[in-house]
Parts: sequence; structure tokens; C-alpha cells
Amino acid sequence: MNTPSFECFDLDQTVRSIASAAGVGEQQARAAIELLDDGNTLPFIARYRKEATKGLDETQLRLIEDALAKAHELAKRKSTILKTIDQLGQLTPALRQQIEQCDDKIVLEDLYLPYKPKRRTRAAMARERGLQPLADLLQKQQPLRPSRTEAIRPYINPENEVPDEQAALAGACDILAEQWAEDVQTRSWLNEQAQRFGRIHSQVKRGKQDEAEKFEMYFDHEEAASRIPSHRLLAMKRGEAEGLLKVSLKLDEEIVLRKLKSRLSLNHQFELHSLLEQTAEDCYQRLLLPAAESTLLQERKEKADEEAIQVFSQNLRELLLAAPAGPKVTMGIDPGFRTGCKVAIVDGTGKYLESTAIYPTPPRSDIDGATRTLKQLMERHQVELIAIGNGTASRETDAFVTTLLKDWNSQHNDQPPVLKVVVSESGASIYSASELAAREYPDLDVTVRGAICIAHRLQDPLAELVKIDPKSIGVGQYQHDVNQSQLRHGLDREVQSCVNRVGVDVNMASSSLLAHVAGIGPKLAEKIVE
Repeated sequence: MNTPSFECFDLDQTVRSIASAAGVGEQQARAAIELLDDGNTLPFIARYRKEATKGLDETQLRLIEDALAKAHELAKRKSTILKTIDQLGQLTPALRQQIEQCDDKIVLEDLYLPYKPKRRTRAAMARERGLQPLADLLQKQQPLRPSRTEAIRPYINPENEVPDEQAALAGACDILAEQWAEDVQTRSWLNEQAQRFGRIHSQVKRGKQDEAEKFEMYFDHEEAASRIPSHRLLAMKRGEAEGLLKVSLKLDEEIVLRKLKSRLSLNHQFELHSLLEQTAEDCYQRLLLPAAESTLLQERKEKADEEAIQVFSQNLRELLLAAPAGPKVTMGIDPGFRTGCKVAIVDGTGKYLESTAIYPTPPRSDIDGATRTLKQLMERHQVELIAIGNGTASRETDAFVTTLLKDWNSQHNDQPPVLKVVVSESGASIYSASELAAREYPDLDVTVRGAICIAHRLQDPLAELVKIDPKSIGVGQYQHDVNQSQLRHGLDREVQSCVNRVGVDVNMASSSLLAHVAGIGPKLAEKIVE
């Protein structure tokens, strides 16, 4: 027996839609898609496969890669849905065609909704009590024959927990409300209303005012869903995730309900018209509105994530492409109070030379001892630059070094002055405790590794920052609130782009840096270094 195929990725259709969205030729899009599906990186394709893509640049390739990822994700979801409905024995040729041709993931989920495994709903319990035929009767909105009582009597069964006419009608209306709420066109209509006219409202939870002080501006905040900036939505969602805010969708209920009842074509002549109106209101409040709220907030969150990740990527790019100080003997200082300042010296190639600790900051405030130690190191190694981490005790350490250099440079005015720079130490502590740092400096304490990292960041920011997980570098306020896999992909892609834009000195580059060069992977990078 042949197993039916549910493969939904249509290459030709994907090529056409991506070419149109990216503003490139179909042949170019097809070549780029094939190269990406074969595992090639963007810098590699942009630099070494220009003849295949007819000169697509990295920006165009990014658009294609993002669109291709979404196409694969949609195709995978379609396959899962088709397989599930087929296993239920309810996959008709018409439904299969609808699903295969759907290009909107929200509509796709609405098509799947009636077949989706559910928890035990009120409608499901009503069906178990045999009330589906009565719901179908109400749906038709035709005169009840021979009378209302006679039409409903067959569905009254105390043994099935339907003791009277009122219980029978209540169960049938629950079924009807669910059927209306699962109608694809009705859901699409309400989603459109939410997109165009909806307002996102945040409110502080009862008794949480003091705890939620940092979210004070969102205690009772409302703005149009179509115009809300990504950073404000991410702030609201963070407050909600911390259990301090409630974020919801607001619509003009009177207008929406009037339009909904009109869409459902409620017959005013039907003897149970008022009951169906109540059912429509229940359907809206209990089922349709929460579904539209979930869909809208998810869609806006995804858009906010994309915008935020673009900002984070740009911030990372600026950090990576900061001007390097170059191959100069550099002293790295990792400031601290109680445990003192860790000092490490590296030569012009970045090779570690020597380290120590000084205590110029409170509580010890050993200014004289720290001054003697640093001057000896500077004399011994002909230090040209001093890099100071911007963490705890940075201001105090910077003031100490400023005073020291004023004296040093006046005494050595026949030599180029030693310069000091405060550098970002975001992620330095994570790197210093990492497996990579342990391999690079197996005999050194993690605090010394941190000082070396700070010195390297001044010499060559790019070469040092590629050793650290981009998320640990601190590229934005809400980086922990966005989709983490998308953030990792976006930041990794930025690192790769920067390395290939700048290039590397193969005789000095670490395996971490070489691994990002187009055409070289981690294994080949290790072999080159060896």
C-alpha cells in the first residue's frame, strides 16, 4: 500500500514569489535558493558565486534567505496539517487543494482549526449529549415544525444531562458558537478588523503597582495596533511575562457585533432570533475575540522581533567594525573594588606576556603600590596602549590611570605618549569562563583571561568579539525578549558579514575568526591554525 505524499514545498512557486518580493530575476532567485539549500553561506555566495546569481549582493541575498526560510517553514507546517487531517480520515480533495495553495500562515491555521485536537469544550460535551442535529436545525433559522416544543422534545434526555428544553437549547447554542468561531472567512474578517481598527491595551494587575514600578507608563496605556512601535510592544510583553501587566486587544464592541450579526445573516423572523443573537455575542466574547487577540499580538510580536533584531544587528555591526588600534603592545585592565584590578600585557600580535593585580580602588586604595607596579610593567614591555574595561570600578580606575599617564608621559616626552581607552567589556566574563578561553589560556585564571580579552578588544575588536556568543555582547535593551533562534541567526549572519568585509591576517587569526571566512568552516580553520 502506497503512503500518500504530503510534500508541500513548491520550488517554482517559491522562486516566483521570492523573485517578486526581492526585486530580482527568477533565474537569479532560483540560483540563490539552490546555493542556500546546499548549505552555502551568504558571504561565500556573494563573493564566489557571482556568475551563478548574476551579481546578487549580500543585501539581496539576505532578503532571499529570509523569504526562503519562511517558505520552508510554511511548507513544513502544511505537510504536518495535511498528515494530521488525513489520519482523521477527513482530508477531501478540495480541502487539500485549499491548504496546499494557502500562502498565509494565519489563514492556514484557521483552515486547520476545525480538525485540530482540542481540549474538551462546551460544544464537544454538547455533541456527546446528542445535540448536534438541534444545532443544525437552529443554523437553518427556519420555522420550527410542528411547533417549537415538538421540534426540541426529541433532544431532551435526562440520562444525557439534558433535563429540559432550556438545557437542550443551551448545548445547541454552544455548538453553533463554536462552528461560527471556526469559520475561516469570519475569522479572517475579524483579524482584518483587529489589524485596521484594533488598539493594544496594557493594564497593571491588581496589587502589582509597587512591584511593577519600572512599567509605570504601561499601567493604563492604549494605542493603535497598526502604529505601535516595536520597543513599546516588547516592553508591554516583558511586563506581561513577568506577571505584572495584562496586555489585551480592544475593539469597538458595538460596531463589531453589529457587523458580525449581519455577516451571520440572523433571521429576524425566526422564533429563536433573540437566542441566536445572544449566541453571536457569546461567540464573539468567548471565542472570536480571544482568538483575534492572540493572532494580532503574535503577528505584532513577530514584526517587533524582526525590527528589534535589525537594530541589534546594526548595533553589533558597529561594535565589530570599530576602528582597531592595531598591532601595539597593550595593557588590559579589568577594574574591580574588593578583588582589585587584574592587569594583563599582550604584545603587538596579541600574544600574552605577563599579568598581575593592583589595588588602587577602595577599600585598599593602594595608589602608590599600583603606580609602581604599572610603571614597572610599562617600562619592561614598552607598553603603547592601555585598555580599561567599562564595568564595576571603571570610573575610579580610569581616574587613577589618567593621573599615572600624565606623570609618565611628561617624564618620557621623547617617546610617543602612552594612550588609554575605556572599552566595552560586555561578554568578557562569559568568554573568560568558556571552553575556548580554557583552550587558548589553559594555565591562566579566568580573571586574567578577562583582562587579556579587554586588551585584545582595543587592538582588534572584530577578532576578539567573534570568540563570544553575539547575544552576550549586549546589543540591545530587549534582546532577551525577542525570538532567540531568529536573534542568533541574525547576529551570526552579521558577524560573518563583518569578517568577510574586513578580511583576516591568516598568520595571526584565531580559529574562531577563520571559521567565519567564506569557504572555511570550523574544522578547516582548526587545521589551518595547527
